[in-house]
Amino acid sequence: MISLHDYFGGAPAVRASAPGRVNLLGEHTDYNEGFMLPTATAQRTEVALAPAADEHHQWYSATLDRHVRFARDGHAPPGFGRYIEGCIRMLEARAVVVPPLRLYVRSDVPVGAGLSSSAALELATLRALRSLLGLALDDVVLALIGQEAEVRYAQVNCGVMDQMAASLADSEHMLFLDARSLQFALLPLPADAELLVVDSGVARSLAASKYNERRRECEAAARLLGVAALRDVAEVDLVERLPQPLRRRARHVVSENRRVLQACAQPGAAEFGRLMRQSHASLRDDYEVSIGELDTLAELLCAQPEVYGARLTGAGFGGACVALCRRGQGAAAGRAVLARYNAGARQGRVLLPLPAQQA
Repeated sequence: MISLHDYFGGAPAVRASAPGRVNLLGEHTDYNEGFMLPTATAQRTEVALAPAADEHHQWYSATLDRHVRFARDGHAPPGFGRYIEGCIRMLEARAVVVPPLRLYVRSDVPVGAGLSSSAALELATLRALRSLLGLALDDVVLALIGQEAEVRYAQVNCGVMDQMAASLADSEHMLFLDARSLQFALLPLPADAELLVVDSGVARSLAASKYNERRRECEAAARLLGVAALRDVAEVDLVERLPQPLRRRARHVVSENRRVLQACAQPGAAEFGRLMRQSHASLRDDYEVSIGELDTLAELLCAQPEVYGARLTGAGFGGACVALCRRGQGAAAGRAVLARYNAGARQGRVLLPLPAQQA
């Protein structure tokens, strides 16, 4: 691995970072123009950059120990460079002149765990470019550019939640997001509670999963219901006339939006945990994006007396579960759960709280 100082031969021109995110409620609602409640993680992705000496982009990931080099008018190979290139091309589409760049990435946001490492990379890159080029782009616009980059260059037809969370959230609050209006608000986490995030050990590749298929199913359900998006369906009973599997998909989205709005009323940790348990069941049974490992992990977490509720977080098909715990009890609950979960061949791990947070 090359150090940042050695890579630049001194200090870079600019440095910027962005966090990962964990979604507490509101899964698969963003591309349905609905509501979400993510929060930022303590893990971050940092991007340092400076203009390159020739007409080639030259990028290095210290996390992957991987180099990327290609002509300014060329294309990055598949991998981390594709996300960075997407951000650059989206700026260029807005008539921003981006010079060839020497760029360095390092991150402790886990890849494939459902904490949105891609959005953290996109927003860290865009923040660094905003600083380097003096761009008058606010944080919401940066999030929209990052989303567009992921859709067009990673071929993931994602909603805007991940990029908005990476751009606007902090680790002390929940970020309420309205995907249609892009209105947002920082809300307090439930009192006397903390978050526990446990990776199932099953990595997921969002582009290769059924994520895009679920989005198409939701769009078909909305057309049959005569609405612009499932966000416009106020009552769960209204979806019961849909054919399967569209009925199940729509039922999850409509009920999940309602759970987010209930949680925004700050009902307390116990009720918030109940909403999380309901969300996991809906993602498992109606949206069908869970897997056996995530179901087992959620069950083990909910069986802990210090845990109020737990659910899968992220798009599913692997990744992590998030739990709401009594304050100060998350680390102990995580150890107890892993002792059982990893008893076989599984390799789960605690992602939050970080070791420094446990002291």
